[in-house]
Amino acid sequence: MSGRFMDRHVVITGGTGALGRAIVSRLLSEGAICHVPSRRAPPAETAWGPDARVTIYGPISLTDEDQVVGFYDGLPSVWASIHVAGGFHMGPLAEMGADVLRGQLELNLVSAFLCLREASRRMAGHGGRIVNVVSRPTLQPAGGMLAYSTAKAGLASLTQCASEELRTEGIYVNAIAPSIIDTPANRSAMPNADFSQWPKTEELAATVAFLASAENAVTSGALVPTFGRS
Repeated sequence: MSGRFMDRHVVITGGTGALGRAIVSRLLSEGAICHVPSRRAPPAETAWGPDARVTIYGPISLTDEDQVVGFYDGLPSVWASIHVAGGFHMGPLAEMGADVLRGQLELNLVSAFLCLREASRRMAGHGGRIVNVVSRPTLQPAGGMLAYSTAKAGLASLTQCASEELRTEGIYVNAIAPSIIDTPANRSAMPNADFSQWPKTEELAATVAFLASAENAVTSGALVPTFGRS
């Protein structure tokens, strides 16, 4: 494995979830120093062992502006910020309250906006990489996920608008758009599905690692379809 991230500091929100853990593991294998904000207090032991170069901080609410500013203020120079944290809601429009839409916007859009803004402030002058996570319904609208899809569509626009603003500073902003990811939770929720068609967390982590690396010298503003074979 190459050392594309050797001694580079990288933030991974949602780093304790299934996809986030895979991304952290991939970055650690490539030499990164990982910083993971968590809405819960840090565990006594992490999935990566006591000697891994990863720190979990918490509890931190990524929708609280002051807490996000304080988190980034406490970090060394950041090379990349990867925003996996979010939330999902499914349900018909006719039964949806405005609070559901507001909640999805906060979890999926506001949290990424705050992290993107703070990361970009700290990348000014030396460049860096930002990777967001949208979803397949962002690119291919689907019924029953209106609030979630709307919030992710906002995040897609944020990705592209920030890319236009920041690329001249050497800060590249991209997003992956996965379909249903092969995780234990998704397998449990859809036991009759063909799991072999779903993208694996390790495969998505490889794509994220490229977009977040200096090796990515030309791509910014992309919404990368990562559907696997589904």
